Amino acid sequence: MAAKAPHKNQARAYLRRVDANDRSEFLQLMRISRHLHQPWISPPLTDLSFQHYLSRTNREDHEGLLVCQQEDDRIAGVININNMVRGSFLSASLGYYAGATFAGKGLMREGLELVKQFAFNDLGLHRLEANIQPDNHRSIALVQQCGFHHEGMSRDFLFINGKWRDHQRWTCVDARTTLRG
Repeated sequence: MAAKAPHKNQARAYLRRVDANDRSEFLQLMRISRHLHQPWISPPLTDLSFQHYLSRTNREDHEGLLVCQQEDDRIAGVININNMVRGSFLSASLGYYAGATFAGKGLMREGLELVKQFAFNDLGLHRLEANIQPDNHRSIALVQQCGFHHEGMSRDFLFINGKWRDHQRWTCVDARTTLRG
């Protein structure tokens, strides 16, 4: 069973797991945010794609976390912890996207800091990796603000919107992590 996501805190944002009840609000936010997401990502925009997304987040190696605004519980964005690998690797990749209504307000920064805490403290991961297209300056600024370090370039890394795209590899490592027997 996957670890529990953190609950509300005193900040402006908090995390919670995505679930079937989020379908309507989630899809509406993603649809009005298309201009913000292109050409970087292709988030779920239909009932069927949301169902596939939800199924993936229910696997042992994925977490689908919503960044929610504390004051009114509205979904501000999404941060996914993908492809968690255990054993001596203790690593995962991140995928994230803000809703256009909330972009530039610092909620995703707060959310990413919470995800780091959750991944390192609750999931026991050692390394998080964010792969970002080189021209996605806002996303690069976000990971830099959250203490990620640039490791290099991955050519033709992800197939997005019908094309293989290069990505910069940004990582954050928890030096305190030790292997658990």
